[in-house]
Amino acid sequence: MDASSHASPSKSSFSDANSHLSGLDAQTVAILLEQAADIALILDDGVVRDVAIASEELRKTGFAANWIGRRWIDTVSIDSHTKIEALLKSVDGKSASRPRQVNHPSGGLRDIPVAYRLVRAMGRGPVIALGRDLRDIAELQQKLVKAQQEIERDYARLRKAEARYKMVFEAVAEPILIVTADDLIIESANRAAGALLGHDTHDLANEDFPSLFSARAVRAVERMSAKALATGNAAAEKIELASGKKVSLSASVFGQGGDARLVVKFVGEATASKAGETTRDQLLRTLEALPDAFVVTDDELRILAANQAFLEMAHLSEEEQATGARLSKYLGRSTTDLNVLVSTLKNNGNARNFATVLRDRFNTEEQVEVSAVSTGAGRLTYYAFSVRIVSRRLPSGPPPGEELPRSVDHLTNLVGRMPLKDIVRDSTSLIERLCIEAALKLTDDNRASAAEILGLSRQGLYSKLKRFGIEDKN
Repeated sequence: MDASSHASPSKSSFSDANSHLSGLDAQTVAILLEQAADIALILDDGVVRDVAIASEELRKTGFAANWIGRRWIDTVSIDSHTKIEALLKSVDGKSASRPRQVNHPSGGLRDIPVAYRLVRAMGRGPVIALGRDLRDIAELQQKLVKAQQEIERDYARLRKAEARYKMVFEAVAEPILIVTADDLIIESANRAAGALLGHDTHDLANEDFPSLFSARAVRAVERMSAKALATGNAAAEKIELASGKKVSLSASVFGQGGDARLVVKFVGEATASKAGETTRDQLLRTLEALPDAFVVTDDELRILAANQAFLEMAHLSEEEQATGARLSKYLGRSTTDLNVLVSTLKNNGNARNFATVLRDRFNTEEQVEVSAVSTGAGRLTYYAFSVRIVSRRLPSGPPPGEELPRSVDHLTNLVGRMPLKDIVRDSTSLIERLCIEAALKLTDDNRASAAEILGLSRQGLYSKLKRFGIEDKN
């Protein structure tokens, strides 16, 4: 027997269907057709003569319940008519037609997509349409598209975050290097570091960090790096560069992608401080220790930095939870509050004692007072906000925001400090109180007469006197 007799057939159809399948009865064929597709149709001149549905999901929708006796083309949406016509024209008695997707109206928000293959029975007999429900595939495609869109949005956010990091890194006045902790190779350097070391920032990338120093200073640099890796922070003073200039160094460790990196800062020899800190370091540490909340945002009001007091007010455990979030998540009764505040900043450069509310991550609100300043140069704008809680020092009496104004001048001074609806409510209360006081004065404090003048019941007048704090007047 030669090798060709064992070879697999080159075609996918049965090699001898007549001898193996000719004895099948109609009931067996019907069962096979029902199980071969989600829906099977028997067509005669394009008219549906019989229907079998194997899909439980299709049966639940009442699909094809009234198709028998109707033209197949009338069961699909208008945009699928040409596909039905093409399917009926392409069917012959030799092979199944190419599958085509058509859409059946379902009475709901979406049509039901079905892919059909057609085959003609016994050469000239009825046409059998075998359909496959494509809703699961369509749903998967939609999920895939949504996932792809979400990935694109994540990439966009990452690109923006990287752009902001690079912008801030380059704008820092202190010379800074990012160095790998294991082999001390420079990954990146800012502009100030390039100017100090006399190199272009691109030339510094991938350079050996100890090679920037004189031969006798290399050992001190390696010790500082090892100490920083072990303890988190380290410093070295009066280290000689290869150029002969002496500098002080400080290094701190951070993790990135499972690897450690060193942030190395250079301090000139003239700077005097035990810890090698600069005046700017002292200022930043002072802001961090302020009892009032302090927040810095970009021009889109996304938080760039926040001190510990803000984190405590918002009930956040670490700064990373706030960084990148919009300030409106925590500050302002509504976006209108912040819009008014930012408009003031753009016009005047600063704002003082702006009354609003601060929300923590549990949506609990507290009355606060905000002072803010706009800083930056060119197209780069930053906003700094100082937030102080005032609800705890409000006097006892009406709840915050419901304290009655004492005069028209007091009322107009509330513009910008309270929402318009609250100002209108308080102006109504002011007029009401003034009218009651005038009525009491006219009636020589006769409350029955005052109630009659005002068109109130005596009990209604007593209630308002108590509300306005004048119930004990005689």
